[in-house]
This record gives sequence, structure tokens and C-alpha cells, in this order.
Amino acid sequence: MAAPKKGRSASAQSKPGRSLALILIAIVALTGGMFASGHTTPRLGIDLAGGTSITLRAVPEKGQESAINKTNMDTAVDIMNRRVNGLGVSEAEVQTQGDRNIIVNIPKGTNSKEARQQVGTTAKLYFRPVLATELSGAAATTSPSPSASGSASSSPSSSASEKATDKATSSSSATPTATATSQGRAVTDALKADSTPSATASSSAKASSSASASDSPSASSSAAATAAAAKLEAEYTALDCTKKSVRATAGKGAKPTDSTVACGQNSSGQWQKYVLGPAAVDGTDVKKAQAVFNTTTAAGWTVTMDFTGKGTKKFGTITGQLAQNQSPQNQFAIVLDGEVVSDPSVSEALTGGSAEISGSFTQEEAQSLANMLSYGALPLTFKEDSVTTVTAALGGEQLHAGLIAGAIGLALVVIYLLVFYRGLSVIAIPSLLVSAILTYVIMALLGPAIGFALNLPAVCGAIVAIGITADSFIVFFERIRDEIREGRTLRPAVERAWPRARRTILVSDFVSFLAAAVLFIVTVGKVQGFAFTLGLTTVLDVVVVFLFTKPLMTLLARRKFFASGHKFSGLDPKALGAKPPLRRTRRSAPVDPKEA
Repeated sequence: MAAPKKGRSASAQSKPGRSLALILIAIVALTGGMFASGHTTPRLGIDLAGGTSITLRAVPEKGQESAINKTNMDTAVDIMNRRVNGLGVSEAEVQTQGDRNIIVNIPKGTNSKEARQQVGTTAKLYFRPVLATELSGAAATTSPSPSASGSASSSPSSSASEKATDKATSSSSATPTATATSQGRAVTDALKADSTPSATASSSAKASSSASASDSPSASSSAAATAAAAKLEAEYTALDCTKKSVRATAGKGAKPTDSTVACGQNSSGQWQKYVLGPAAVDGTDVKKAQAVFNTTTAAGWTVTMDFTGKGTKKFGTITGQLAQNQSPQNQFAIVLDGEVVSDPSVSEALTGGSAEISGSFTQEEAQSLANMLSYGALPLTFKEDSVTTVTAALGGEQLHAGLIAGAIGLALVVIYLLVFYRGLSVIAIPSLLVSAILTYVIMALLGPAIGFALNLPAVCGAIVAIGITADSFIVFFERIRDEIREGRTLRPAVERAWPRARRTILVSDFVSFLAAAVLFIVTVGKVQGFAFTLGLTTVLDVVVVFLFTKPLMTLLARRKFFASGHKFSGLDPKALGAKPPLRRTRRSAPVDPKEA
């Protein structure tokens, strides 16, 4: 039994080059992949590269506290993530924090400002019929000519060419009313004419009429409607959309089933005020919207919309009703967060399940509107709790400080190894270098692969990993020294020490990895960066010790400098207090009777 064991030990001991070749191939392959991908540096987080971090808090509506749940929060995160990344903001991060907060990290970039504006736009998206509209403030007295901003037309994907007559003309700015005294009359007439502006309003009216047939409730309902119309008329007359404070409150809090006032900008950048009917189509009814450059006509950039099954019916109904009206009551307003973002007009019912909004759009305007239509409807209302902006200069300073801290930690470990382990540092320092190379290359590759961003806590995790890696070397070296103290020479001491050291290293690294995994699961935000880096470096520690440190130690044990126990090798038997004669006597005692 003793002979096979010795044979296997000798075989394992004589082929350490295979392990070294394997890890060398892995380093070359990973490094080549890093350069081939074009990402030669790890992606930096907001706190190191600079950018904006926004904290949004979910606010429940009255009687709907249960709406704040994991499903709705995850849906909101998905929509916000598509919003900001749909604008071309590279590497934006959206994640939940706790049970009702969402953190949005927007790196520095050309579109980060617009992304912040769209993320902050957290209300629901509605399509409302326009009842009245005119220029607001001082511009209302100038009576400019109407300017086209958009048109809605049927745009089935199966037909590449449409007749010009199928296209509905549009007017973003209705001709302004000449006198202020006629505003109230226009609003009142519009509200009276808007008896069934939408399926929602029609169903409400039917439910109301079937609920009671007596004259008294009808009179009461009529009086309430008259009072609501008078209130809306007064709001519209007093509305001045050129004032930011007024725009911030106009139409906010209006129910989808109620008429309301709103503000919006036309293609000339002038502010208009609107009276809008009840919502006819919800933002969730839009299945897809995208900006398209129309090459078949002179329309230029347009926005195409595809509706869901229910959305197709609703949109067909409202466009059919609007097509029968005169301007501006043949327009529908796309309302996001109480603000009109577009107001195209229609001249026919659009029942094909798709539509096209065309006008004098730039590419940026078309993409912005398409994003609002696609990702505008959030299941919850959010309030902006805090906004933190880190400049690139401050991020650079933090990265510089982190690198200095890491360099100091590494220098202290190297000094410790040189003082206490002397020649063995020739093994430990290259092992640390291999671990650092693997960590850097993998971090650089994980950036584009899974969106990993190196933030300040992640740098701290990498610094802590230096100590974890060095601890594994120390465990192995001390086990070898223990075997030498018992009287063994170096080569047998290395092979006998390895199983015991391996078991200790695996247990220690398992505990570290388990702690990192738990920390990653139960925490959010930047702390996860620390946990992820700690877990990654712990796994790499096992790889380096098994495939590099142990094989290199086996090779160097054959060198006279280490095998003879040179006083600077760190393995001097005299310095370690070894007693070889006693050890040899103990080993030779059971052998003599057999030989005799």
C-alpha cells in the first residue's frame, strides 16, 4: 500500500508544469478577449466616473396602498430602464432599494440630462380628446399662423405606399381666439358638444342613466356638470402656461374620467393651453412605438405606434368620433405627467391597430416621443426624493484615492512577506500578481457582459481581497514549516503539507464566499459592488493557489537554494527549530525489526 501512494505523490509532484501552463493559457485567452472586445478597462460606476444618481419613492394613491408591491416595483424598474437606455444613455442602472424606492444611476454622457427628465416623468400616459386650445400668455394676442407639428394617419405595415388623401392634415396650433371674452364661450360649447368623447365617458354615461330614471337625480347631475364646466372654464381662462409655476400644477391630479386643463409646447416652442376631455386611451394600450425616417414621402422623421387588442378598439372609436369634428376638436392630445407632448389631428377612423404621427420632427424629437409612448405608462406614481450629481473630477479623485489605498495595502503585504518569509516571497508576490491580472481582466470583461461597474465599495472589496489571498499563502507556507520542524526535507514536506493546507484554504474561502453571497443578496445599490468583488476575488484565490502557487512551490523545492534550507529561503531548519536526528530515530525504529 505504501508504494502506490509514493508513486502517485511522485507523479503529481513531477508534473507541476501542466497546472502552470493551464493558468498561463487562461490568462492569455482572457487578455486576448479583453483586447478583442475593445473594453480594456473596467467600467466605472457613478461615484468614480461621475454622473447623476436619482432616488425615486413610490407614493400610493388614496385607497391604493396595496399597489406598492414587488410586481409593480419590478415593472416600474423595467420601464424606467428601457426609458433611459432607449435614449442611448450607455450603461444606465435602474434598481430597487427597499420595498418602495428606486435608484436610477445615469453616467455622464450627452443624453444624461434628457434621461433624467424622462425618468422623473413618472405619471401615467393618456390620450385625451382636445376640446379647445390656444396660445397662452402674451403670445395669444399675436394670432400667428397655425404651424404643423404632427399628423395621425393609418399606417399598416403591409402597405408600403398610402394615398395622400389617406393622410390627415394637422395643426399643432389652433388659430388663437381673437378676444379673451370668447374663451369662456368656446370652452362651454366644447364641453356641451363633448357628450361622448370616449368609450370611458360613454360607459360612465350609460351607467349613470341606468342607475336612476327619476328627474331629481338628473337635475342634480346636470347642476354638478354645470358647476364643473364653470370651474374648468375659469381655470382655462386664468391659465398662463408661460409661467413655470403654473405649468407645474396645471392638470395635476386630474382623474382619467374627468375633463381637465393642460399645457404644452408647439413646434415653434410657444406654450399653448388646452381643455381636454376624459382619457380615451391609456398608455398601457400602446404595444410599441418607434421613430422611423419615412423615405417614401417627404414626411421625414415620423413616429409609428402599434396598439394592443383593446387599444386598437379604443383608438378606432375615439379617432372615428374626432374625425367628424372641426379643428381643434379633431385633435387628440398625448398627455404625460399632465403635460401635452403632442396633439396630432385626424380626418378618419384609424382602426388598423397602428398609426403614424408625422410632422416637422427632428430625429431627437421623434425618438423622445417614441420613448414616451413606449415606456410612458408606469404602474405607480413616484416622487423624486433626492438627486446626487458627482462630477468627473470628484470621481477621478475618489478613484485615485482608492488606487493609493490599494497600493499601500499591497506594499504592506509585500513587506510582511519579505520580512517573515524571505525567499518564499518569490512565490507569494508572483501569485499576488497573477491574482491581480485575473481580477482586472475579468472585471473589464464583465462590464459589457453583465453591466458590472467598478464603484468605490468594489475597490474596497478588491483591497480586502489582497489580505484574503495572502492569507492562503501563509497557511500553505506554515504547513510546510511544520513538516520541516518534524524533520522532513523540503520536497516531502511540500507534498505532505499540501492536503492539510488545501483543506484549511477551502474552508476559509468558502466562509468568505458565503458571506459575500449573503451580502449580495440582502443588500442593494453600491454595497452589492463590494459583495460581488469580494466573491469574485475569493473564487480567484482558490484558482491561483491550486494552479499557480502549489505548482510553483513544487518546482522551487527542487532548487538547491530552497532544498538546502538556505538561511534566506525562509525554510532554514535551524531557524525553525527542527530536530532531524530525533525524527530519523523515530522513523528508523519500526524498520530495523523487519530487516532483522
